[in-house]
Amino acid sequence: MTRLLFAKPRSASTLFQPDAELAAGLPRLRDCVRWVTSEFHLAGLHYGHGTDSAWDEAVALVLGALHLPWDVDPAVLDATLLPVERARIVALARKRITRREPLAYLLGEAFFAGLAFNVDKRVLIPRSPVAELVEDGFSAFFGDEPPARVLDLCTGSGCIGIATARYLPTCEVILTDVSQDALAVAKENITRHEVGDRVRAVEADVFDGLTGQRFELIVANPPYVDARDLATMPAEFRHEPEMALGAGRDGLDIVRRMLRDARHHLTDDGWLIVEVGNSDRHLEAAFPDVPFVWLEFERGGQGVFALSAAELDACAASFE
Repeated sequence: MTRLLFAKPRSASTLFQPDAELAAGLPRLRDCVRWVTSEFHLAGLHYGHGTDSAWDEAVALVLGALHLPWDVDPAVLDATLLPVERARIVALARKRITRREPLAYLLGEAFFAGLAFNVDKRVLIPRSPVAELVEDGFSAFFGDEPPARVLDLCTGSGCIGIATARYLPTCEVILTDVSQDALAVAKENITRHEVGDRVRAVEADVFDGLTGQRFELIVANPPYVDARDLATMPAEFRHEPEMALGAGRDGLDIVRRMLRDARHHLTDDGWLIVEVGNSDRHLEAAFPDVPFVWLEFERGGQGVFALSAAELDACAASFE
């Protein structure tokens, strides 16, 4: 006999109950986390701006709304919240669901390499796996002698370059971007992290504006999303600046310029490290003779290559 299987009905969302009624039913921090998690599941949100599940996003929202650190003592879960705190959490959850706006923009803050950075809709939300290289001081490339000068191309919020300055307290860092709006945010973060004596933000279109300057390390998370992926991105990503995401049909418009000109700005023992994400397949197809070294990361992530100055010299003809 055939068995008929019925899907378990989904619970109706409580999100649109009156605020006072909702808040009254969420007395403790753990109640808020549970409720937000359930609502995020029901809403079918997309994650990818620092979290990868409804639970992680709910924890980040609740802790962020209460200005609590991510590594807070778990005993705080049993804390009883004030009505105003519960109302703040409910309001943020409403916005996250109805607007499909990334949580980092709602909170005005994102974490990169264990450090907090100001973010808003003028910049991409930090999420690069390059954070692992920063935390390790790029030791796989420089050993005991860290780079003296570092260039963070297409810097956005400034997170890569500023974090590098924090982890390598002797290096000088230049942050560049073509967007004045992005540079304004980067300057906020220079001030926030008190690294203005070693970090400068400069307007530049890739290497234009950096004539004569050389660096031991050039690192970049440039726009690299190809046209197909850009057209099909979830709603959450459409809140980010399109110019920080898309880079032509194959996503390589900016990267080609970097490969062509990077050697003129590297020292002879320098390194170029660039994230290209899912466009890694396009890059290898476009430059089949270039020995890209694809880096592996313990916390996940793909599409980050490294090339030495010597390798760029050997492949110069491929980039013309």
